[in-house]
Amino acid sequence: MPFIQVTMLEGRTVEQKHELMRLLTDATASALGGDPERIRVAIYEVSKDEWAIGGVPMSVLRPDA
Repeated sequence: MPFIQVTMLEGRTVEQKHELMRLLTDATASALGGDPERIRVAIYEVSKDEWAIGGVPMSVLRPDA
């Protein structure tokens, strides 16, 4: 049973996250030849203060994004 974990910055709509889950499930079932009902997807959202690039928080790098 594949388990896919996605970590991303918060801010996407529920519809975008649901579409991502569907597409990841479809792609995994196609690539691995399995039953989509056995594929699990979890999305973890973090704030711009909890994500850094090169040690600098995204809230500092891109405060308006």
